[in-house]
Amino acid sequence: MVAAHGSHSASSGEWIACLDKRPLERSSEDVDIIFTRLKEVKAFEKFHPNLLQQICLCGYYENLEKGITLFRQGDIGTNWYAVLTGSLDVKVSDTSNHQDAVTICTLGIGTAFGESILDNTPRHATIVTREYSELLRIEQKDFKALWEKYRQYMSGLLTPPYGVMETGSNNDSKYEKLDIRWWTPLIDPHIPHHPTKTITQVPSEKILRAGKILRNTILSRAPHMIRDRKYHLKTYRQCCVGTELVDWMMQQSPCVHLRTQAVGMWQVLLEEGVLNHVDQEHHFQDKYLFYRFLDDEREDAPLPTEEEKKECDEELQDTMLLLSQIGPDAHMRMILRKPPGQRTVDDLEFIYEELLHIKALSHLSTTVSSIFISVFNQGEEGTSWYIILKGSVNVVIYGKGVVCTLHEGDDFGKLALVNDAPRAASIEDFNRILRDVEANTVRLKEHDQDVLVLEKIPAGNRISNQGNSQPQHKYIVMSGTPEKILEHFLETMRLEATLSEATDSVLNDFIMMHCVFMPNSQLCPALMAQYPFPSQGTEQEKMDYALNNKRRVIRLVLQWAALYGDLLQEDEAAMAFLEEFYVSVSDDTRMIAALKEQLPELEKILLTLSNFHKVLLQLFNTSDDRAQKRQPIRGSDEVLFKVYCIDQTYTTIRVPVSSSVKEVISAVADKLGSGEGLIIVKMSSGGEKVVLKPHDVSVFTTLSVNGRLFACPRDQFDSLAPLPEQEGPSTGTVGTFELMSSKDLAHQMTVYDWELFNCVHELELIYHTFGRHNFKKTTANLDLFLRRFNEIQFWVVTEICLCSQLSKRVQLLKKYIKIAAHCKEYKNLNSFFAIIMGLSNVAVSRLSLTWEKLPSKFKKIYAEFESLMDPSRNHRAYRLTVAKLDPPIIPFMPLLIKDMTFTHEGNKTFTDNLVNFEKMRMIANTVRTVKFCRSQSFNPDAALTNKNHQDVRSYVRQLNVIDNQRTLSQMSHRLEPRRA
Repeated sequence: MVAAHGSHSASSGEWIACLDKRPLERSSEDVDIIFTRLKEVKAFEKFHPNLLQQICLCGYYENLEKGITLFRQGDIGTNWYAVLTGSLDVKVSDTSNHQDAVTICTLGIGTAFGESILDNTPRHATIVTREYSELLRIEQKDFKALWEKYRQYMSGLLTPPYGVMETGSNNDSKYEKLDIRWWTPLIDPHIPHHPTKTITQVPSEKILRAGKILRNTILSRAPHMIRDRKYHLKTYRQCCVGTELVDWMMQQSPCVHLRTQAVGMWQVLLEEGVLNHVDQEHHFQDKYLFYRFLDDEREDAPLPTEEEKKECDEELQDTMLLLSQIGPDAHMRMILRKPPGQRTVDDLEFIYEELLHIKALSHLSTTVSSIFISVFNQGEEGTSWYIILKGSVNVVIYGKGVVCTLHEGDDFGKLALVNDAPRAASIEDFNRILRDVEANTVRLKEHDQDVLVLEKIPAGNRISNQGNSQPQHKYIVMSGTPEKILEHFLETMRLEATLSEATDSVLNDFIMMHCVFMPNSQLCPALMAQYPFPSQGTEQEKMDYALNNKRRVIRLVLQWAALYGDLLQEDEAAMAFLEEFYVSVSDDTRMIAALKEQLPELEKILLTLSNFHKVLLQLFNTSDDRAQKRQPIRGSDEVLFKVYCIDQTYTTIRVPVSSSVKEVISAVADKLGSGEGLIIVKMSSGGEKVVLKPHDVSVFTTLSVNGRLFACPRDQFDSLAPLPEQEGPSTGTVGTFELMSSKDLAHQMTVYDWELFNCVHELELIYHTFGRHNFKKTTANLDLFLRRFNEIQFWVVTEICLCSQLSKRVQLLKKYIKIAAHCKEYKNLNSFFAIIMGLSNVAVSRLSLTWEKLPSKFKKIYAEFESLMDPSRNHRAYRLTVAKLDPPIIPFMPLLIKDMTFTHEGNKTFTDNLVNFEKMRMIANTVRTVKFCRSQSFNPDAALTNKNHQDVRSYVRQLNVIDNQRTLSQMSHRLEPRRA
């Protein structure tokens, strides 16, 4: 899980430097740094820690530019690879001419390839970099040694080419023969993960125990639920009813908040045969159907003893947590086993939600995704298009062996479908999808060119207040020119809706995202052009048409100004437009009385914006602990900032927050007397140096926790070194903060985090995603909030690594787990995750003596918290938790940033020279999460606020930390040296 501005682990330069060393020269600290980085890579997230540590000892770093051939088909392999960043094409040729090679798939981040080196077989494909890529490379001798030593760990993750079953005829497509091996996680081998399991299998011990706990708890708390049932003159022994089981489960645990969630949890037991339908149906249903626990299949089924009842009471919540985590997978499998025609609307909605973030579907429109879901099935090998939901598959070319390994989110099989291979059933589905999409697409053309593309989607047959049936379909914008998209939204705007209702409409997506494709300098003239001149005729029709057009433009302008707020004050084009627009509306009110009601709102906006001329002076490197409310930082606010020189002296400059690097150099030159050849460098505490580009803006807030800005001539770059102050503290503060209550600390952290979060403007997320230099805007408030996340992580690691006494470290672990629990209670998920990720940092997690002495109660709580961080299925555990929370919420911001980045990088902004408005909608939807989290104001706990907590308040706002992973690892090893 990666934090913003790099990660909570080692800086990129540092871990690469460690990998560049020869294996024998790598220290234990080097290995820890590499381990921390690789743990975040999808290809390694399921690896056993012992195996991953050995990979850290023998792996090498390699980076390649776009278009580089890594190896050719037929070469004898010498290395195994894993993709860290970028992507590579897999090309296969039937001839000896490499130019005839066909690209059969693309290897993305997290995929691994090259297992053929285990038996020295020739490479079965040519691998070419699709873009700049970073790889982890392991040499043949080391990989073979790993295989021999860790075969039991690796066999579930990597299938050697000589283990491939070659079945089928030579007539099968040479690109489609696949050996599918599900990737069983090594962390917990008892949890079932195989999507094709049926109730005929032997139950796992963990699910068998879960069934026993649920049965005994029902017999203890609601024994009437398990009894003989009569239906159609037949008696069914000791049965439960599906609906009653769902009702009961929802009452037992706060982690179960939807009936569909409970259905998935019971489906887990049904799949493993721990619960059975009386007629052996494989789908659990929330209906009046009979189910029987495995123990009740026997006529002499024992009743639980008092001791067993007590044990079950103690284990019930852990059981519920386990089932709630694996239930959605079981529910998904249950739906996918149904024939497409038997899937309900709820089934399709469930699949849609699950597949939204799968890489293979990320580029598809809403309608295409929905149609795919309706035909999505567990088809036979070689007849379908597949998307990997969990695990991994080896791609095998018939008669040759493994080409590559594909992982969760990758897809395969569509090549043959598109090329019209002889597979009629699947092609029929695939072509029908394409035909259906085109049939529901409306294209507006000008000069024979598309200028607006709309898609027809079901609107739902709702009944209006007047009793009239609403239209069954509506049209949504897929793409278009900026001007035509604007025209469309104006024409379809509902004037009868209130401003707040209109704000929730798709029009808000346009207003929020227009800065990407239609900046204010383009939008403002277009709005004036859409505002019609007063009608000269007296015909009622003309007057009505003009009035409605004017009202629509005024409504859009009011909505636009409400969203952008005081950001408009810094935009000359926007301010000039608002003044001109106000004059035009004022003139029109003399002729059209109906416009008068909207004039006061325009006046209020202009008056508000005209009062924002005061420039604030911001200080970023000292915490503002004043009692007054924190104000958002604007680009025009000025900052006093220290810029250091090569001799470690500094000069203080005063410039606007949004200043470019070029402007910073100019300000430094004024102080130093000369700026010739100067560069500005970001320096981390670990010594990583980044030369900033002249067009980079707002660089002050993008520094790492202990980062500093340096100015020096380019030829002195290599001589730059970190300042002593960047090292962080040498003694911990445990003596101070152990006297503060965990609840007080969590409360004051939440108060401060809310202040930071509340200052983040929604548009800052868009600037951050698309690159703020493209807008010349600051993202200072977002930067500070993201930096706070890293600061809290390093605070946890710093305090534990600076605590030399074992008993005190154990107390610190307990304290942090308590603080995390209170943060979760306050719905401060940002700090909650920061603390848990701090505890999972390798410098802390390796302290086995300390963790061994932690009471089991706290180990259990920590394990539950860790499960919420599970990144599988796009962080489903976290998303389920958030879904049941009401605002105010402080969200886990790095994940929101990741979602937006994923959408941005996976979808083009323009398609065929038209704005890809579907992409705009998807990003706007994520931004709306921030709006939802803040839709209720945060009111601090009065009982805690009224106490004298100035010392706690000051402490949480001025955390002093070490943010150098190498230093923290060295300190950790001094506390507890590596065991032999």
